[in-house]
Amino acid sequence: MGASGGNHPISFEILARSGTTQARRGRVTTPHGSFDTPAFMPVATAATMKGLTPDQIESTGAQIILNNAYHLMLRPGAERIAHFGGSHKFMRWSKPILTDSGGFQAWSMSGAGEAGSDMRAKISEDGVEFRSFIDGAKFLLSPERSIAVQNTIGSDIMMAFDDCPPALKPETPLDDPQLSRKRRSNPEDHRRRLEDAIDRTARWLGRCIKAHARPDEQGLFGIVQGGTDLQLRRRSVDQVCAYDLPGFAIGGVAVGESPDEIHRTVAEVAPMLPDLKPRYLMGVGYERDIVAAVRAGVDMFDCVVPTRHGRNHTAFGANGTSLKLRNAQYADDPRPLVEDCGCYCCRKFSRAYLRHLAIADEMLAGILLSIHNVHFLQ
Repeated sequence: MGASGGNHPISFEILARSGTTQARRGRVTTPHGSFDTPAFMPVATAATMKGLTPDQIESTGAQIILNNAYHLMLRPGAERIAHFGGSHKFMRWSKPILTDSGGFQAWSMSGAGEAGSDMRAKISEDGVEFRSFIDGAKFLLSPERSIAVQNTIGSDIMMAFDDCPPALKPETPLDDPQLSRKRRSNPEDHRRRLEDAIDRTARWLGRCIKAHARPDEQGLFGIVQGGTDLQLRRRSVDQVCAYDLPGFAIGGVAVGESPDEIHRTVAEVAPMLPDLKPRYLMGVGYERDIVAAVRAGVDMFDCVVPTRHGRNHTAFGANGTSLKLRNAQYADDPRPLVEDCGCYCCRKFSRAYLRHLAIADEMLAGILLSIHNVHFLQ
């Protein structure tokens, strides 16, 4: 029904379209194989899925996973990963890998100190200056450095280094390392911050493209910003999609917005992106949000929610519900988490057994619930 690829190492083929919505089914082909879309990408931040082996991840139906350049740059280091043949061989995952650029983590994970303190991340045209959460060492993560790290890690799909502002609410005190200390937000401040972010993101994208050392082996996706302001989103789309890239992402809609704001923004922005390129909604992992985004024409998703919920003894249930397995109501419940779910957890174990594991703080509880949650989204 349609395909794209050109000279890029990443190609996308649309196999079917909905007759009533913007939804489509497709396939993305990478140097490490293909994956079907819509695709949920489990997050293996530090070259590992928390609590799950690569075989267990694959058993859920996952065909592509995500690594994070920020974390791997700090530990064990991109060069060490390259010494072992890149992330695929290092973590024993043979299927496609996407790497996040690390810009969001560089400031969000370095903002724990007092406003104005030396621990605060600082954003400038050069990049994001921050201190490592591991040992406090100072780093500057620039577009060029982010791309170099991702080139070295060897992912199939790399994300451009972007400026992702948080969701700001009028009259809410801000404690945001991207903004001046102790400032309160207002609509004018918010819009100026969004304007700065989309223009800087476009400039940084140009630098990312110039810095990309392996364009024949790794695909680079651009990221559209603009918050929930549709006029600014259009401006960002025009800037970012002016570049011939193999795919594009919607960033900045999972940083504090309500579900209604996410759905409205994505419904408007997704159709603005090139039709014959994969569209990636970053950081979204709840059933309601994924379903709405698929209807809007989005193809790719990622989020830490499935495994984080699993470790916190919470399972995805039918029809958008959540099951908190520590609750006494499950103590004698013989049913699986979800009837007719084909995951290993639901095929083998009862809610009563899973509650027992959770109450006893057995690590198997988090493993089994994570397997279910990832499989459920697949």
